[in-house]
Amino acid sequence: MPKLTLRAIVPALALVALSAVPVAVRANDMAAALSGQVTSAKEGPMEGVVIGAKKEGSTITVNVTSDEKGRFSFPTSKLSPGRYAIKVRAAGYELDAPKSIEISGGKPATANLKLRPAKDISVQLSDAEWLLSIPGTDAQKNFLLGCNGCHTIERIVKGNHSSDEWVQIFRRMSMYAPGSQPVRPQMTVGAIQRDRTRGFDPKVIADWLASVNVAYNQKKIAYKTLPRPKGAATKVIVTEYDLPRPIAMPHDVVVDSSGAVWYSDFGDQFIGKLDPKTGNVTDFPIPVLKKGFPMGTLDLQLDKDENLWVSLMYQGGIAKFDRKAEKFQVYPIPKEWQGDHTQQSMVSASSSHVDGKVWTNNQDTHAIYRLDIASGQFENLGEFPIPGANRTINAYGIPSDAQNNLYLLEFGANNIGRIDAKTKEFKVYSTVTAGSRPRRGRFDEQGRLWFAEYGANGIGMLDPKTEKIQEWKLATPWSAPYHVVPDKNGDVWAGSMWTDRVARLNPKTGNVTEYLLPRETNIRRVFIDNSTTPVTFWVGSNHGASVLKLEPQERNAETASR
Repeated sequence: MPKLTLRAIVPALALVALSAVPVAVRANDMAAALSGQVTSAKEGPMEGVVIGAKKEGSTITVNVTSDEKGRFSFPTSKLSPGRYAIKVRAAGYELDAPKSIEISGGKPATANLKLRPAKDISVQLSDAEWLLSIPGTDAQKNFLLGCNGCHTIERIVKGNHSSDEWVQIFRRMSMYAPGSQPVRPQMTVGAIQRDRTRGFDPKVIADWLASVNVAYNQKKIAYKTLPRPKGAATKVIVTEYDLPRPIAMPHDVVVDSSGAVWYSDFGDQFIGKLDPKTGNVTDFPIPVLKKGFPMGTLDLQLDKDENLWVSLMYQGGIAKFDRKAEKFQVYPIPKEWQGDHTQQSMVSASSSHVDGKVWTNNQDTHAIYRLDIASGQFENLGEFPIPGANRTINAYGIPSDAQNNLYLLEFGANNIGRIDAKTKEFKVYSTVTAGSRPRRGRFDEQGRLWFAEYGANGIGMLDPKTEKIQEWKLATPWSAPYHVVPDKNGDVWAGSMWTDRVARLNPKTGNVTEYLLPRETNIRRVFIDNSTTPVTFWVGSNHGASVLKLEPQERNAETASR
């Protein structure tokens, strides 16, 4: 059954054709290809509306956001001459009539957009807005933080299941591989039922979800939406590139020094290459190691020579892609270490030039492996017990620092482990907030680890020199950031699987700017291209078969949030 929330952006437009008197055009709009104003009868001029323009026959959509007077403009550098369809994103609103507009070279076009109340706001809600809207306690809703990896929360709310049926659904869902989606579920080999309830009583949660279904079907849910962007958050251009395979799941996105954009496919055996100038995409198939096992890749990384490394998940290994030769070298995990649920979810190769070693993990056993590139042999470092606890650390993200020491982010709890690359000494640090669920992160130039706190709605930073952890909370509820990365200017960027917003933190002031993306995105790994000024943010739409580029436009963007 296809997901529903992709209709959240209504492809409609109410346009006034080329006008002799532009509406509130700013001085810098004189070079705009298309400009205008967004208004509604209820609000008048509307700030924070995302407006998208897609050229006929193109795979690229350019999006801007209206300012405090409802004004917007598309630079001439972004829209070439041609006919464009226009979309908007503004929760609770839609455009009142579908139209298109012709843009001619050297002749700026003006469009005044009129919005009306949406006929069905439920198809516009983000996953976070669903959590805000449905009845239930925060503890109950926390259970759903593990439920939007393969589909939206809208599918859950709009179901019509009894409590007993929900229990059966929990059991069935636990047998699917992470790279599944509604149109292409992938069952794990052996299909054993795994406990993914995280301490919740399945029957209690099932009773609650059944009551949510009743509330929806009886039209008793009061829909709540997040505020639209304001101020600096409206000064942005977001370009979305559609991928040719409609079931592609771009999970990790990286950009090399030539400007080529690469992505891993979470549900299939491909690495993709995108040309951001033309939108052309080339897929490179990865050899299948284990026929009949789930497909999908994760954690795409560049080494010092800009070769690409990727983990092969249930295929049982990691792979290196030589960009120049355009060939893969695959490193299977030794068969004696493998089982039906062996899963290499992560690979860490960014500092492999230090000692010739590449790190990976096994999500099934929680063991840590290390590949010697020269010999092609793996070393099994085993599992790492947490001091004072009767268990081993269960790492998800495994970033390595400049010395190739490995850090283990424990997604199921609130610990961060460190393995010394030379001595194999193991240390554990605990976050300030219990249940913070560190997920993925990256190091800055000062050697500090910045990481997402999925369970604490925040961003964390571990300074290995002081062995102290700091935390910054995100103001938007249910942000649940997946990944965090610092940029060259000291700002820290995170993406949300739930709000469709990109957060930019200034750690010195605590100020956070949140940019709204043009549609449901399900953000996973985020990437910052520091070679541009301002920096450029890249991310894959994991459920939307597209790659997005975000360019902040405010003047002196490096210091605007300071």
